[in-house]
Parts: sequence; structure tokens; C-alpha cells
Amino acid sequence: MTITHDTAPAITGWGGSHVRQAVILAGGQASRLRPYTDHIPKALVEVAGRPIFEHQAHWLAAEGIEEVVISCGYKADVLRAYVDANRLPLHVRVVVEDEPLGRGGGLKYAAAHLPFPGERWAGLNGDILTRFSLRDLARAHVERAALATLAVTPLKSPYGIVEMTHSDRVTSFTEAPVLPHWINAGVYLFEPEVTALLPDLGDHEDTTFPGLAQEGRLSAYRINGYWRGVDNAKDLKTATKEITAFGWVQAVTA
Repeated sequence: MTITHDTAPAITGWGGSHVRQAVILAGGQASRLRPYTDHIPKALVEVAGRPIFEHQAHWLAAEGIEEVVISCGYKADVLRAYVDANRLPLHVRVVVEDEPLGRGGGLKYAAAHLPFPGERWAGLNGDILTRFSLRDLARAHVERAALATLAVTPLKSPYGIVEMTHSDRVTSFTEAPVLPHWINAGVYLFEPEVTALLPDLGDHEDTTFPGLAQEGRLSAYRINGYWRGVDNAKDLKTATKEITAFGWVQAVTA
């Protein structure tokens, strides 16, 4: 089942690294965000007065994306009604998973509904808020001749760190420091042939990515910008404060 929402954005090309279509995964039940998700899907939970999906749609449109397929399951009727009732800065097609397919399966299922099957496409988890240059990611992807590129972001400790000497004398405290590791940011860029390599059911990080990495065709792009995963009420509160402080609410509503 699909439903479309038409708009007419003015987009400029990127030459050889042009990307104009994307998939958003929004199929989870988001139990850790209850009660916010008792009656709506996580994609419609509001951050700074706007649904997560709307923040994502405006960012993608600003980065040149014209077409989005959003894959959903839980509260799919609510998401369809939202898309039908709201003017968005790009064309949106909603597809519904009859049963949970996992992240890799969800990407593959949604990608089958992309309007340009012979072109590369971006993938995005439906529970993240981010602002960085997708255009730069695409250029790096092309320059490295990658089949897939995943955006990565620094790992931030959720806890304060206690610094000590070898004799256990406390020397300092650091609140939630950035650790010397990188995590998958949930933003991807795929060449069209990767679609067939994604699992029908399951997680692409367990199947597709290890194979591509072994072949040297999987690249990483270090995000130089904002990123926040919204997984629980604390994340939601933090993201609202950050986006409000950055002044992005006005930009989204314009």
C-alpha cells in the first residue's frame, strides 16, 4: 500500500554525485518513548514543536533530495494521514511493512518503491536528527568509488568520567566526554546495485555491510555537524533544547 504527497521543490544538481532520492525507516514501535508513542509513530513525536520526520524532510530537501519513501508499520494510518494533510518540501511515498522486516529488510522493501531504481539513494533511520552536508558525503562516496557509505559520529559517554592516578587519587571529572570511537549515525548512501544485496529480513549491519567491508567497497564519512539519536524521553528533552538553541525551529517552519 502506498500514498503519495506532491510538492514542487526547486533543486539544483550536483553533477556526478547528485542524489535525489532517499528512504526513511520508521517501522519500530518505539516502546522506550512511551507515552509519547502511545497513539503516534516515533516519526511524528515532536521535537521543538515539529515532528521528527518534518525536521528530517526539511534537512533532506535542503540537501537536494526530491523524493522520499518512508517505510512504516506501527501506527501507519496515523503517518499516512499526516503526510496527506501536510505540505512538505519534497515528494513523499509511504509504504507499509505487513510484518517487521528489520532494518536491512525495511531498507530493501522501501527501496523497491523508489522512483529512480537505476540511481543511488540515501537511507536514514527515522529516529535521528542531524544537520551536515549530505552533498559532501556524496562527493566523498563517489571519489572513493564506494558501493555504500555510512555516516559516523563520535561516541559520547552517557556518564561522567572520573580521572584517577595509578594510586587511585582522583584528579578530575569530565561530564559526558567524547570517546575515541565512532558509531554508525544511521545515515547511508547506496549505489543502486546494493539494493539487491540487502537482506529480505534482518539487519544489513549483520549481512550486507560485512561483505562490502571485506571487498573494500564500504566507506565511512565522519559527520562534521549536528547529530542526535532520539531513543528515549531524555534524548527527546535534550534534542528539543539543542534545536531551540540553534534557532532551527524558525528555519523548519519557514
